[in-house]
Amino acid sequence: MVREPDILSTRAFGRSIDFGRTAADYRRFRAGFPPAFFDEVSKRGWIVPGLRALDLGTGTGTVARGLAERGLEVVGTDPSVALLEEARTLDRSAGVSVVYREGRAEAIDAPAGRFDVVTAGQCWHWFDRDKAATEVERVLAPGGRVIVAHFDWLPLPGNVVNATEQFIIDTNPSWTMAGGTGIYPQWLGDLSGVGFEALETFSFDVVQPYRHDEWRGRIRASAGVSASLDAPAIERFDAALKDIPSERFPDDPLLIPHRVWAVSGVRQ
Repeated sequence: MVREPDILSTRAFGRSIDFGRTAADYRRFRAGFPPAFFDEVSKRGWIVPGLRALDLGTGTGTVARGLAERGLEVVGTDPSVALLEEARTLDRSAGVSVVYREGRAEAIDAPAGRFDVVTAGQCWHWFDRDKAATEVERVLAPGGRVIVAHFDWLPLPGNVVNATEQFIIDTNPSWTMAGGTGIYPQWLGDLSGVGFEALETFSFDVVQPYRHDEWRGRIRASAGVSASLDAPAIERFDAALKDIPSERFPDDPLLIPHRVWAVSGVRQ
């Protein structure tokens, strides 16, 4: 059998993005959702031990692992086999068990009503959102909950994130994801459009430290760099990026502002 490449087709770039190419950096350098995120969804009663959970676009399993650590029975799916292998490695280190399956949010391989919770962390924008929302509604049991969440860096005037984003744009003009606020009101329409009710959102800001070498690795693992550029361009980019924090932002570690944002709805 010929395996389909680990590629996501996205409107943001108008071309294919392959996160499988950056799986090792993704595992090592991309900070996952902070414990405060899982504390918040637990406090709100959105997750409780024993629930059957599906984590879409699981990547290296940052959300799936957090759910499993809190006693949920978790399946994680992603189109990238390489990312799923990294997720299994991290799970072994964490001592948790998640079932990982290759798959896409637009065609979930599960029967109707199979799950109590469906999560999508840092990935909803990569999906065909109408199809994904319809599939989420199908695989949730009545009264089940969807949680779409993001953990985004914040480009603020004069900070290292702003400088780094500009550097990515100069290198890869097709990258269109700069200048984000970490807030996604359009996702509410995606959920309400397929019948989800009792929509709620929350957000809070945190600081994520990155050493200089870790920040370079985090940027290499982004869609605008290793997931879309060829190898020589990535090497040139990484060598040049080294000068930005060392010359303009000498503090080490860098204190990178991030925003956690989530929306949740209930299937009727």
